[in-house]
Amino acid sequence: MRMVISLTSKKFVYFDVSLIFFLFLLMICSCVSIFSAQKYAQYDENFFLKQIVWFVLGIIVAALIFLFDFEQISKLAPFFYGVGILLLIGILIAPESIAPIRNGAKSWFVVPGLGSIQPSEYMKIFLILMLAKITQSHYKDDFRKSFKQDMFLLMKIGGISLLPMLLILMQNDFGSSLVMLVITISIIFLSGIDWRIIGVIFLGLIGVVGILIYIFITNPDFLLEIFGTYQLNRIYSWLDPEQHAKGIGYQLNQSLHAIGSGMVDGKGFQNSNVYTPEAHSDFIFTIVAEEFGFLGGSVVIALYFFIIYRILGIAMYVRKEIFEFYICIGMVALFTFHSFQNIGMVTGLLPITGIPLLLMSYGGSSVLASMMGIGLVLNVSLRKKDYFFSD
Repeated sequence: MRMVISLTSKKFVYFDVSLIFFLFLLMICSCVSIFSAQKYAQYDENFFLKQIVWFVLGIIVAALIFLFDFEQISKLAPFFYGVGILLLIGILIAPESIAPIRNGAKSWFVVPGLGSIQPSEYMKIFLILMLAKITQSHYKDDFRKSFKQDMFLLMKIGGISLLPMLLILMQNDFGSSLVMLVITISIIFLSGIDWRIIGVIFLGLIGVVGILIYIFITNPDFLLEIFGTYQLNRIYSWLDPEQHAKGIGYQLNQSLHAIGSGMVDGKGFQNSNVYTPEAHSDFIFTIVAEEFGFLGGSVVIALYFFIIYRILGIAMYVRKEIFEFYICIGMVALFTFHSFQNIGMVTGLLPITGIPLLLMSYGGSSVLASMMGIGLVLNVSLRKKDYFFSD
């Protein structure tokens, strides 16, 4: 659904109201769930009020993006990308008093009075902008499609993506680097690169995964040098949470008990009684499933489906505008993978990666970065059109 607002006798603006509606419902679900989750008092903070503040700030950030047209945003993309890279490097060299290690990862700056800032969340949006920028530039000037040109574009996309992914891996944040990989692959698949090249990349990725699985089965100690004990423990706890229920599998085991106990219609608001660590953030879906059951969980999943569907619809609407199109595709990849991975990990279908459920989990950086991306998408949906029979 698009709202049509008359600007002149011939010009109209198409604004996707349905996307805002679904986002608003998701924010309500987030606040209700966080309000209930904070009763466990794992931390002495009012996450409910803080999340409302982050949502308000996020709406302001999204609104500010409307002040820029996409020619300006395209020119600013390298600047934002550069700032993101500097912040990621800063995390690595900063002392632990400024950038502490949390849950095995060094991914946050601590700012007195403001809380924590996680640069990798913003870098996801900056990467989408930069990939859209270089793809647009590649096709803009006297482009002649050839194998050489396709390989050149592939190398540019790979180089731009590889740097932040490596820096984030060095922070021991495998989840965020995986998100960036999915964003990159999504844009490569739709970039017009020859499908034979893409097929080779796809087979290569399957081969890498297969090799890692083989090494994990035959020589897991070797993987310790690559991923570290913390990441491997997540795999072990995922494969057998019951066996590790009192140790590394405690969080997943509690999550499975909470979700299972919710059954079809749940226990009711604030009636959850299965304690799950980080229930207000990465494991917020356990609160939804326990208190509102299968039905409540289905509503949240449906909201993500509609949000992704609407962003994809906007992408198709502007498919001839390369920069805007790839921004939307990047956001589709971002929301799809975050929701799939997060819900998959709390239900035991996928390993735990520490990826939040966008606009549901508590977190200032995640909310602001997500709303920044949503602001870009809504800006894309604001398109001036002429009447078909206008002069």
